[in-house]
Amino acid sequence: MILKNKVIVTIVLLTFFSCSKEKTKDYTLTGRVFGTTYKIVYLEGAKDYQTSLDSLFFLMNKSLSTYIPSSDISRINKGDSTVVVDDLFLEVFKKSKRIYRETNGYFDPTVGNLVNAWGFGPKKERINLNEDQVKQEMQYVGLDKVTFADGKIKKQDPKIYLDFNSIAKGFGIDVVARFLDSKNISNYLVEIGGEIRAKGIKKENHPWVIKLVNPIKKDSIKGYRKINLSNKSMATSGNYRKFRVTKDGHKYVHTVNPKTGYAEESNLLSASVIAGIDCADTDAYATAFMAMGLEKAKEFLDIHKNIDAILLFNNENGELEEYTTKALQ
Repeated sequence: MILKNKVIVTIVLLTFFSCSKEKTKDYTLTGRVFGTTYKIVYLEGAKDYQTSLDSLFFLMNKSLSTYIPSSDISRINKGDSTVVVDDLFLEVFKKSKRIYRETNGYFDPTVGNLVNAWGFGPKKERINLNEDQVKQEMQYVGLDKVTFADGKIKKQDPKIYLDFNSIAKGFGIDVVARFLDSKNISNYLVEIGGEIRAKGIKKENHPWVIKLVNPIKKDSIKGYRKINLSNKSMATSGNYRKFRVTKDGHKYVHTVNPKTGYAEESNLLSASVIAGIDCADTDAYATAFMAMGLEKAKEFLDIHKNIDAILLFNNENGELEEYTTKALQ
């Protein structure tokens, strides 16, 4: 009788573990968010989490999207001082404050008015600004003019415009990564609009490898170089991605320098930041490097050894060169 019971228990356990194993599979989810596309790949997942992830994206948009008039950030930008921000907003705000200080103000989400004025934001106001107009807008630039107290955002001037788009994609990736971690998923890759975070390995014990695009031959199917991203985040900012051209043919890049208020072309074509940190951080650093320019970005990297980067630039002869931190060489 005892032997029979042991056999039954063994069969039940074998059946349980067999069924559990059969329930897990690999998933690839795609869609659109933050005005761009996303791709989420995770291995041995218990279910399709598309609905759950879409709900997370909805909450992030509701809090942080400047493209949605009713979002918290849009209401704050319109001067609504009654908005009580949620945890998502507060986390992005605190992270932005820290990186603002670390980069000496080169990462600054208050350049929103200037971004709009140059014609790169949700408002297509104008393309050219004269010196007096730039000085006028610069009165409202500086994240040190914005604080948090009693659940609300306080601005020194109602005209200060917050824009977290330069960190939002990376933050969205981090939120998805935390969700997958909470589901005990050990191997995944999350990509939103070209920013990426990966964990573990892909099939057959291969690392997650991506290709960094050559900005000069960006339409080529051949990547500039391959990068192992397992357990790392990566974000790239580059002036070849988004720019406007005036009637006289001058190119204005999408990165506005918060120190000067101008959007001007430089020889730094792109900055790719790779590190074992949050993707939001790499996103913000990449933005800051483009605003800094080549030499200041190199100086920053010499001090902050936990951050790796590949800086692609044109030399005096117009030829592509790269500056790479030692860990990536």
